[in-house]
Amino acid sequence: MTTYYGLYGQKVQYLASDPTDVQIGQVWYNSTSATLKVRQESTVNAWASGGNLNTARNDVAGAGTQTAALGFSGYGPATSSASEAYNGTSWTNTPSLNTARLAAGGMGTQTAAIIAGGENAGYTTQTESWNGSSWTALSSPSNLGNPRAQVAACGIQTSALLFGGTKTTPGETFTEKWNGSAWASTGSLNTGRRDLAGTGTQTAALAFGGAGYDSATESFNGTSWTSVNSMNTARRGLGGGGTQTSAIGFGGSTGSVTAATELWNGTSWTNNPTGLGTARTGVSQNFGTQSSSLAAGGSPVTAATEEWNTILISNKTVTVS
Repeated sequence: MTTYYGLYGQKVQYLASDPTDVQIGQVWYNSTSATLKVRQESTVNAWASGGNLNTARNDVAGAGTQTAALGFSGYGPATSSASEAYNGTSWTNTPSLNTARLAAGGMGTQTAAIIAGGENAGYTTQTESWNGSSWTALSSPSNLGNPRAQVAACGIQTSALLFGGTKTTPGETFTEKWNGSAWASTGSLNTGRRDLAGTGTQTAALAFGGAGYDSATESFNGTSWTSVNSMNTARRGLGGGGTQTSAIGFGGSTGSVTAATELWNGTSWTNNPTGLGTARTGVSQNFGTQSSSLAAGGSPVTAATEEWNTILISNKTVTVS
């Protein structure tokens, strides 16, 4: 990583206010506050407030990263077709979905995403594709084989996975994979459930939590699911992000809304001391990584967005003790 020392050497600047364009390792003297300061990088696990959604809602489907996200669909106070893009600071409204829905599966990136399933006056099989400018409702051969809502999903626009949900029973085991034009059935979950979280890719996915108040975690290898170590806090309606071997799970309901956050290292879940600032269920999924994730919306219906970071860059006052 490029540092101030490598670029400019050891000179300490004498400034009336803290500079805005600062390199890690840069040292300066603030003459107004009479303090010596340094730009530092530290490793922490913490949530911080981000820009609010324009449309407050729960069960938002998501795609992308913490600084380039797309949030779409949801409920609040009615089934929503809203679609918004996040740039790491604020949300901007984008063209709406063709079919309003809640509790659908979202996959892909900010400029190449898909949505499938969900609920709107009944469960739907409808798949829509986003090209960075507009949503297109795909023709019937591209619909899910099993209409359902409260699903989990992961992957990209041309290679995705959708699993679990509710259709004819409160917790389904259905898993379907997407090849860019059609859905096909694949290995079923070991534990049928709805309102679960998922992350990863089509051939290396992770499913965790779900109704009713489940802690089960399963790993997918492209063909079949294997049960692995459970979460510490059983819950439904949680959010998640990351990969099969490095994931984060947060929020949800244990009977009441929770802010609890857990980290997955490929073997086991660890409780993180810092939970969400706003406890909620029905929180967004599939934004970012374990070290840089995003939580948007939720129930009680909210527009609140929080950013999760494991690296904090800040200005530190140098003191002598």
